[in-house]
Parts: sequence; structure tokens; C-alpha cells
Amino acid sequence: MPPKLLKKIRQRFGISAPRMTVKTHVAWYWRILGLIAVLSCSFALAAWIYDAGRRFAGFDRSEAEQALSQLRESAGRLAQETAGLRASVNASESKLQIERAAQAQLGRQVKVLEDENARLKEDLAFFENLIPSEHRDNTLLINRFRVEPGALPGEFRYRLLLLQGGRRDQPFQGNLQLLVTLQQDAKDAIITLPEDGAGQAYKISFKYFQRVEGTFRVAPSARVKMVQVRIFESGSTQARATQSFNLS
Repeated sequence: MPPKLLKKIRQRFGISAPRMTVKTHVAWYWRILGLIAVLSCSFALAAWIYDAGRRFAGFDRSEAEQALSQLRESAGRLAQETAGLRASVNASESKLQIERAAQAQLGRQVKVLEDENARLKEDLAFFENLIPSEHRDNTLLINRFRVEPGALPGEFRYRLLLLQGGRRDQPFQGNLQLLVTLQQDAKDAIITLPEDGAGQAYKISFKYFQRVEGTFRVAPSARVKMVQVRIFESGSTQARATQSFNLS
């Protein structure tokens, strides 16, 4: 046997040969199961350590969930109570608005009644003063002629009281005429009312007395300075009574 070959055999199988390790073969699925078991134990241990740490720090998950549930129930009850209170407030506001509107309407009615009462008192005082001289002659009198701005631009309201003295066997028949002195565009002008076609609204007919009220319109930019009222008897061009009211 050649010396080289003998040397190789001694190196491989002799005392100086390399050591061998014998391992038991484990199937791959057992390895996976073992890895899963180790990971599960690790996760469980980590969760236990986490819960233990929170309990140690004073935080319990079950107590927190219970407190959160109670807070949600309380929030729900508060929301229901808030909705009920809001509905009550809305109903109260609606009722208050209705009461305010009714109060304002009542105030306007009271104001109208007070004005009417004041006019009636003035009429009574006027008639009482005329009683001693009512049989003197057939005089036509104009009392308390007033002109006031209306609610609309350029609108004016007028009112007056007519009284016929002396014997009143027949009613007075006639018409009313207004002379409106105004200034517009720095120029003075006089408007005669009624205009053509509107004379029927200015007809008057009474036996003892008559209260006359009405409105007339001018240009919104015009400034009314004075209004004169004239009373004409039917068939006559001579005014039976005149009176002026100054607004300037």
C-alpha cells in the first residue's frame, strides 16, 4: 500500500480524525407547533405582565370599562334631559312671543280707544259751549281741524268736526275741498283736492254734526307747509266755512 494512501486513511479514521455529532431528526410541523406554543406563552406572559403593571399602577381595565359604560349612560340621560329642556324653552319662547304680540295688539287697541275717548270728550265740551247759542243763526262751524303725516312717504291724514247751528230742519248737503300749500324742488305750489274723478270721497251730508277723516298723497320729496279746508254747500261756489292748519 502506498504511504500516501495509508496516511489519508489514518487521518480520516484514526485518532486524529474529525469528530462527528449525532442529532435526532424532528419533523417540521413539530417545530412549527413548538414555535407557536412558545409564542403563545410569551404573549400570555406579556399580557399578564401588562395587566399586572396596570393593576400595580392603580388602573384596572374592567373597572375602566364599567366606568366608561356608566359615563355613556349618564351622557345619554343628560342628552334626553337637554332635549326636553330645549323643547320646553322653545315652547316657552313661542308662548312669550304670542303673549307679546297680544299685548302689543291690546296696547294699540287701548291707544285707539283712548284717542276716541279724547275726541268724544272734546266733542262733548264743544257741544256744551254751543248750546246757549245754537238757535242764533244757521252758522256752519269747523272745529279741531288737524293734519298729520301718515304711515307712508308723502301720505297725510286730516280730520275735522263739522257742526250746523240754528234750526236744522234739513240736512246740510255739500262737499269738502283741501288747498295744500307745499314746497318741491325749491318752488312753492298749491294743490287743490279733490282731483278730477275723486270728488265723491269729499261729499258731506249731515243734519247736526259730522266728523270727517281722510287721507291725501303728495310727492314724497315735497314738504307740506299748510293745508286749508273749505266747505261748500251744494249749488254754491261760495265757501260756507274755511279753516287752515300750519305744518311748517
